[in-house]
Amino acid sequence: MVLRTTPQVINTDKVIDTMKWNPKLTWLFVCVLTSGIAAAIPALGDEQPKTNAENADAELTATNTADDPDAIIWRVEQERIDAIASATRSTVCVFVPGGAGGGSGVLISKDGFALTNFHVSSPAGTYMRCGLSDGNIYDAVIVGIDPVGDLALIQLLGRDDFSTAGFVPSRSVRVGDACFAIGNPFLLATNLQPTVTAGIVSGVRRYQYPSGTLLEYGSCFQTDASINPGNSGGPLYDENGDLLGIIGRASFEKRGRVNVGVGYAISGDQAQNFLGSLHSGRILDHATLGATVGTEDDGSVRVTNILQSSDAYRRGLRYGDEILEIDNQIVQTANDVQNLLATFPAQWRVPLTYRQDGNLIRTIVRLASVHRGDELIEKMKSALPPPPPAEPKSEPEPAPESKDAETEDAETEDAETEDAETEDAETEDAETEDAKNEEAEPAPDAKPQEEKTPDEDLKNRPKDASGEPIPQAAAERIEERKGFANYFFNRQRQSEFIERLRDDCSDLPPATEGWKITGKVQVFGDNDAKLFELTIDDGASELMIGDRRERLVRADEFVQSVDANAASGILAGLRSLRRMLGTGLDRYGETYYWGTAPLLGRSPQRQCTVGIHGGLESRFYQHPQSGRLEAIESFADRDGDPAELWIDPPDWVLQTDSQSVSIPNADEAQDDPFASAAAQGHPRVLQLRYGLDPLVTFTVESWTAIANDESDPQPVEAIKVKEAIEDQDAP
Repeated sequence: MVLRTTPQVINTDKVIDTMKWNPKLTWLFVCVLTSGIAAAIPALGDEQPKTNAENADAELTATNTADDPDAIIWRVEQERIDAIASATRSTVCVFVPGGAGGGSGVLISKDGFALTNFHVSSPAGTYMRCGLSDGNIYDAVIVGIDPVGDLALIQLLGRDDFSTAGFVPSRSVRVGDACFAIGNPFLLATNLQPTVTAGIVSGVRRYQYPSGTLLEYGSCFQTDASINPGNSGGPLYDENGDLLGIIGRASFEKRGRVNVGVGYAISGDQAQNFLGSLHSGRILDHATLGATVGTEDDGSVRVTNILQSSDAYRRGLRYGDEILEIDNQIVQTANDVQNLLATFPAQWRVPLTYRQDGNLIRTIVRLASVHRGDELIEKMKSALPPPPPAEPKSEPEPAPESKDAETEDAETEDAETEDAETEDAETEDAETEDAKNEEAEPAPDAKPQEEKTPDEDLKNRPKDASGEPIPQAAAERIEERKGFANYFFNRQRQSEFIERLRDDCSDLPPATEGWKITGKVQVFGDNDAKLFELTIDDGASELMIGDRRERLVRADEFVQSVDANAASGILAGLRSLRRMLGTGLDRYGETYYWGTAPLLGRSPQRQCTVGIHGGLESRFYQHPQSGRLEAIESFADRDGDPAELWIDPPDWVLQTDSQSVSIPNADEAQDDPFASAAAQGHPRVLQLRYGLDPLVTFTVESWTAIANDESDPQPVEAIKVKEAIEDQDAP
């Protein structure tokens, strides 16, 4: 539509009259004033360019709407109302028990898992109350926290059919996209009906420096939708009611907590990067490259300092190198580097592209942790102010007769005990002994004991922020442990891991017996294949390649083997696998569920469980759908390359080394070779890698149990391999 004007004064009354007979133009004007240009564009109808799909859709409805422009307006309006109504059902109003604060959240799974801010959940501790627009209030417990990125995962209890919101890919979000925020500003939702505010996406890939010592916002969205205290942790939706991100911070007028049209939301991509590890119940840390960068006068981003202990240094990055891409995203300033790194959990491996002496280098880097040891936990203690005190509850003074009542109960209990002992004396001696042994247990008709048990249960339950006992259903899902927000959920994930592992390895010989693995081996850089024999047993483990044999017995020998990047490092991975299958989680050593991470920089995110024993940290990676064990990483030192044991690796892994790194484009659909379950029987290929380079590839021909008695006959395959090795050693 073209507006033609003449160089004379415009008659505003005439313009208004024009708008009265043109409903489309009127609606456009209203939308621009209320929701921005992006929300107004649909009102233009067929006067805007359309895609082929939109044209085809328009032809189907042309007969109904061509002569009725009002229908277009009402259709757009109804779609907006429906999107808000749908999104409202997944919005959570978070309340700290005792009235000591609160905020918002958003449900992301039907079984009640919801995302919110760390600074919202922190005052509540492990338990909070959450309201939904259905008018119901639900108990909720903390699951995992990311204090650096200001994220927390909670679980609402009582249902398995909650309404949920789905994430929008963050890279598809553009400035000007319509959006709306739903939440609990100023804790106004006392009737559990959240507040809705509308606006547009004002900026993307914004970086907000840490607030105090923590709460760093990287690559976040900026919006002019009204964000106020209480919106924190709530959802920022697009015009279709899909989730753009988690609202966290806002810029306020200095003299008061009043919104000035600048709010920030943690991107959906960042939230999904951390989501798998939040399910672990751990306290999560963010990633660093192990190097500092600066923007040069020519606009290039170059390394200004780098730690020699970092994986980036081991992958060849040096002082003065130019950073070009991180995770397939172009880097243009030093701020971009920090912006991107802030969206990754520590220990993830991500693609890195840099230029060195004119040469373009593509590699995959394992990101280090920003904090060391207990440093993060110590920072958490001082990062946030204490929650506002809850109003003290007036409790009735204990009645003076309470002491006498207790005495009477005790006398009654003693009398009943004497009667019980008298009855026991009249029975047989064996029954008398049993009764005395069970004297501490209450009899079925011991009423005073039954009445006392609930009081003791309430007394021993953990307390909420107001000092009241937490409800039993919630208390059962809370388990405190150092380094964890809630160890209960970690234990759950560990149980799932060992069940999947035993199912996946059901075709292997029993782990209670030793293992003997034979076949042919290809050493990297050597064209000739050789025979090999691997022995994994309680006493010792051996690797024999051709006429070379290496035997490891002590724990420190396994550590040294990994530290030296030796071929015998494969024994560490196989030994860890056999121990995990044989002893289980309880007797393996220290174990915990780590979370999810890409494998060699590729999606989908694999589930990772850690086992620590004998000075080695082993990480077991399983496919999220099939549950198949894909790789075991054995760490002797966090500042060195682990021994990576790959089990039946796909072709792209076999073809990858430091000189030919395969990095798929971000927009490409990645081939998932592990989507289906592995073939029946033992693994056919085992590959040992350090860093990005393969060292040895084993083609397995037999995987058998070692005979418990020396007189037991050996498997035929093992005899043939042994004879072949002896012939090979003969002059």
